[in-house]
Parts: sequence; C-alpha cells; structure tokens
Amino acid sequence: MDVLLGPLAVSTGVVAIAEIGDKTQLLALVLAARFRRPWPIVAGILVATIANHAVAGLAGAWFAHLLEGPWLRWIIAGSFVAVGIWALFPDRFEDDDKPAMERYGAFLTTTIAFFFVEIGDKTQIATVALAGRFAADVAAVVAGTTIGMILANAPAVWLGDKLAHRLPLKLIRICAAGVFVVLGIAAFFMLGA
Repeated sequence: MDVLLGPLAVSTGVVAIAEIGDKTQLLALVLAARFRRPWPIVAGILVATIANHAVAGLAGAWFAHLLEGPWLRWIIAGSFVAVGIWALFPDRFEDDDKPAMERYGAFLTTTIAFFFVEIGDKTQIATVALAGRFAADVAAVVAGTTIGMILANAPAVWLGDKLAHRLPLKLIRICAAGVFVVLGIAAFFMLGA
C-alpha cells in the first residue's frame, strides 16, 4: 500500500491529471505543430521539467523544514486546496509566451520555453506542496512530477490536436480539482498526527 500512496505514485498521478489542459500542454501542441520533431520536443520537456521541479522540490522541502508543526500542515493543506480551485479554470496559451522559435532548434526552444512557462504554474506549486508533504523523499517527488509531465505532454506532442478535441477537459479539470482538495484534506489530517 505504501508504494501506491508513496511520493512517487502520488506525485505522478497528481501532476499527470493537473497538466491536462494546462498552458504547458498547449505549448507542447504549438511546438509539435511548429517543429514536427517529437523526440527533441519531448526531450526538452523532460530536461526543463527536471530543472524546474528540482528547484520547486528543494523549496518545498526547505519550507517543510523551516515551518515544522501546525503551520506546515495548514500551508500544505491550503496549497493543495488552492491548486484544486485553480485547476477548475482552464489555462490558455498566449502568443507572448512563445519565444523566438526560429533561432533555436526544437530541443533548445522547448527546454527554454517549458522552463519559463512552468514558473508559477499549478504543477510547479503542486511540486512545492508535494515536496513539503514528502520532505524526506524529494527525489521521488521530483521524479514523480516529471513522469506526470511526460505522461500528460508526450501524447500531446505525438497526437496533436486529434486527441485534444476528444478529451472531456471540463470533466478532467473537475476530477483534478477534486483530487487536489482531497489531498489537501488528507495532508491536513495526516500531518497533524
């Protein structure tokens, strides 16, 4: 049971669900349409996510160490609930978020764009909260959130908008919101013990 509810599994599931319809997934679609080179794009997503989520994971663990006790419980629980509410609102990709794609190849453009677009995104905030919750195993959290990003974005790169138009995005956002709220409530009670 620990494996099913451990930091790797929880982090993977939470981010894979939260990423559906997110602006970084929309960015993956734009990059796939522009470059038509899926492997370098997926590799760029991987590198950017590892870098971004490693920083977020370390920040979450640091905050967990700094704020031990009831403050940590309230902040982590509140973060999950806030991300849950945020998940109800669809992201949109703005043209201002696109870097000058012509100069750099698919890999470098994807790496840079994903790293910066992910800053302050709900999956990065979720990574901070998950690392705070599982502070003893930050590497598993970062690995899980990275796997979740790849699970959500690689199909977007390979299947493009053929699949995107068929997914019930509203239902997925509602389910993702529910998962985050349940995690927030669970974190509140589990960290209090």
